[in-house]
Amino acid sequence: MLSRPRSTIAEIARVFATLSLGLAVTVASSVTAFAQSVPVVRDAEIEALVRDYARPIFRAAGLANDGIDIVLVNDSSFNAFVTGRRLFINTGALMMAETPNEIIGVIAHEAGHIAGGHQQKLRDQLERAKTMAIIATLLGAGAMVAGATTNSRGLAGAGMGVAAGGGEMAQRSILAYQRTEETTADRSAITYLNATGQSGMGMLKTFARFQSALSLSGTQVDPYRISHPMPQERIANLEVLVKQSPNVGKVDPPALQQRHDMMRVKIAVYMEGQAAGSRLMRKMQGTLAGLYGDAQSTYLYGNIAAALAKTNALIKAQPRNAYFQELRGDILMKANNPKDAAEAYVRAVSLDPARSGLLPVSLGQALMAIGTPDSLKKAVAQINNGLGRDKENSIGYRYLAQAYGELGDIPGAELATAEGHFYSGNYKDAKIFAMRAQQQMKRGEPRWIRAQDIINYKSSGKI
Repeated sequence: MLSRPRSTIAEIARVFATLSLGLAVTVASSVTAFAQSVPVVRDAEIEALVRDYARPIFRAAGLANDGIDIVLVNDSSFNAFVTGRRLFINTGALMMAETPNEIIGVIAHEAGHIAGGHQQKLRDQLERAKTMAIIATLLGAGAMVAGATTNSRGLAGAGMGVAAGGGEMAQRSILAYQRTEETTADRSAITYLNATGQSGMGMLKTFARFQSALSLSGTQVDPYRISHPMPQERIANLEVLVKQSPNVGKVDPPALQQRHDMMRVKIAVYMEGQAAGSRLMRKMQGTLAGLYGDAQSTYLYGNIAAALAKTNALIKAQPRNAYFQELRGDILMKANNPKDAAEAYVRAVSLDPARSGLLPVSLGQALMAIGTPDSLKKAVAQINNGLGRDKENSIGYRYLAQAYGELGDIPGAELATAEGHFYSGNYKDAKIFAMRAQQQMKRGEPRWIRAQDIINYKSSGKI
């Protein structure tokens, strides 16, 4: 089920560019200066699909073993960016992209940034630009002092011009550097798409969308003041490469397109509201994706019994679809039937090809709702299973703390609370709860050691 917790990432760089696929960078000496809370979206089905899109691209880019995380951001704009070893994709991009190939092109472009080490290179360039600006400011200050000494107003004015011009020169140097890196990432993306036997037409469609947005805005853009090449220039350059590829006419497999459509309608219903979901469902009328969206919309906004009937029909059509079982579990939980919900989640966990950590946590919630001592013990086991697969799921630790508390395991509850704060970036409270947990634990036992790790943790200020 789609959920919208606040980011588990404590510190993250701002997006450096707009109206384009972005390379997020740290532009100050301290990352904290640009820290912001990112509205992260968690969903087992969508995360599995996007990872399936990314896996062959990362392999082609030599990033298969680099542990690149993909994070979904609750933002309706069409954008993606990278920072550190994380690739962020807006839900708006996923919903607006009509084919898998469009999103795969986005991922390929961002993989080009990661593989090219563009973030570190840009940081180096920023340092050089900062030096340029400082030198220009000092030269300007020197000219103004000289002008004041000689009573030459003209020379003093020239000093101001030197200082201002130096800042302008440094800024344009950075933007020109970024435009070069964007072009390099475009070319790398085509290389990865060719290596995986995929078309670049999706990238062309994406850039055409940006060009249309600029045209409709009526804004005159200085090409030297934007960090990315002008869209029409990128389209022209990219079109040559795409049309030279032997894969130019390839389309996405029908099964993948179906999964993509189900993802789009899910985002529309959960993130954009009933009206947005209905508009998209009308375009998918009679398809499995349309029926899926209808079941979800009925669950959120309609009758529970009708939603269950529609979901049962989906399961009949695809008995081994883990996410249909997950939806059934969600509906039964809303209907206050945790026992049957737990059975649905058990099937979802067993059928999930991606082994998401989210589904065992949902199963744990249902077991907690049953409320017997045996079900609470099973809940602890399932939630720990989920967190073992997805340790940064801060909300999962809240449920784990609750389950430990209901079982009377107060040290376990305190440590789980500490873990939740830790992965939310709230290190102060994490240390407080870790110390409270330690006071009730035997020194040297595994849980005591983990609490000590939290107490000793020092934030590096890096992403």
